[in-house]
Amino acid sequence: MDEQEFEPELVNSDFIERVNSLSDEQALATENALRAGLEDYDLDEDDVRILEELGQNEGQPILLPALPVLAIVGRPNVGKSALVNRIIGRREAVVEDKPGVTRDRVSYKAEWNGRKFTLVDTGGWEPDAKGIDKSVALQAEIAVELADAVLFVVDATVGATATDERVVKMLRASKKPVLLLANKVDDERQESDAATLWSLGLGEPHPVSAVHGRGVADVLDAAMKVLPEVSGVAKQEFGGPRRVAIIGRPNVGKSSLLNKAVGSERAVVNDLAGTTRDPVDEQVELGGKIWRFIDTAGIRRRLHLAQGADFYASLRTTAALERAEVAVVVLDVTEKISEADIRIVDLALESGRALVVAFNKWDNLGEDRREYLERDIEQNLAHIAWAPRVNMSAKTGRHLDKLVPALEVSLASWDTRIPTGKLNAFIQELAMEFPHPVRGGKQPRILFATQASSRPPRFVLFTTGFIDPGYRRFIIRRLRETYGFEGTPIELSMRVREKRKR
Repeated sequence: MDEQEFEPELVNSDFIERVNSLSDEQALATENALRAGLEDYDLDEDDVRILEELGQNEGQPILLPALPVLAIVGRPNVGKSALVNRIIGRREAVVEDKPGVTRDRVSYKAEWNGRKFTLVDTGGWEPDAKGIDKSVALQAEIAVELADAVLFVVDATVGATATDERVVKMLRASKKPVLLLANKVDDERQESDAATLWSLGLGEPHPVSAVHGRGVADVLDAAMKVLPEVSGVAKQEFGGPRRVAIIGRPNVGKSSLLNKAVGSERAVVNDLAGTTRDPVDEQVELGGKIWRFIDTAGIRRRLHLAQGADFYASLRTTAALERAEVAVVVLDVTEKISEADIRIVDLALESGRALVVAFNKWDNLGEDRREYLERDIEQNLAHIAWAPRVNMSAKTGRHLDKLVPALEVSLASWDTRIPTGKLNAFIQELAMEFPHPVRGGKQPRILFATQASSRPPRFVLFTTGFIDPGYRRFIIRRLRETYGFEGTPIELSMRVREKRKR
């Protein structure tokens, strides 16, 4: 669908004034009328729960519980990606019969027996035979940092290797719950192969066949017993200094930004990309406030191992984002916006954190590059046009003072919650002025709307039919125009419901 059909030639200020001028009594009356109308429709338990929670903490920031995180680790070519695909129920992770197949995405939303969780896949191994032992252990270590529990996958047809034993030592030290999976056990005759893995000292090996699905259900049942209801590593917290993740590809100036903000050489700065390994947390006083900065410069270990570098970047960036509230994506204006830059922006979007874009090395911007920069931004970053932008130089500190207002704007939007009455009045006015187009002789209606949570703002629409993606994007744009939401992603989902049969 072409979303332009929903875009008037000029922003209709009358519409915004009309919505904002509604009194609380008018908004409440609209909410009550629409909510009463829902009684004619079949609603499930989740619908009822959402509706029952309306009015609680109205106007206050609320957030959904952080999903528990289950990581899959193991050396190359033991079947991790096949297991990921089996668990999430779709072929999304790349599967190839050779080690070192790199993927951009490292985490997936999954569900088992009604419980939702995040699955972290540690693929993307570096194709360096000499360093593979070290690489596997390092990647597993990063994954365990991100996880509440771990699935350690071993190829039962090969048995335990020196690399496996190295990873086991790290897993024991982590104190995280670990389930040992003996993969490629396709039938009962191979059960004895799994039994040999008792030698690893991680308890009973679970024989599975990721390709055929054999034993995977039992493993997931066991995983649900050790996973907490709410993640202990990904949980968000209220109070204290706001947490800022500085993210970006190697050598764009992340550590320089941290050092300038702190006022000392806290993070190692070197022209060699990937100087820092571990995320560095630092309390910073900036703009009269205390912030907690998380530096993620530490990603690429060795330049010649290019294939695995992007994967380490994804894992480290994900780890930092899980602990942050707002992400500052640092881009080098002297270079063209790359696919790696866009991937990191997308990781920030997927994390649901507030967002600020810092265009670094502005003082080194040549006239030729300046001419193409805006076009480059428009072409590659149009999907985050709503994010505050700061043109700065981390090295000299130029315009560093503009970072704080940008952070405050983004976080305020991230925390925003629209009262249910006001939201429904907005949706009804919008639908009357710009109705959803007729599809197949039917026109879906929006029955009711609610903001399920903030941090980030998540909206749920109860509808009589499927709402086209273009119209959903149109609603999000109008939400931004009417209520601000500068610097925060917005999530909009729908629950299609049918009339109750009499």
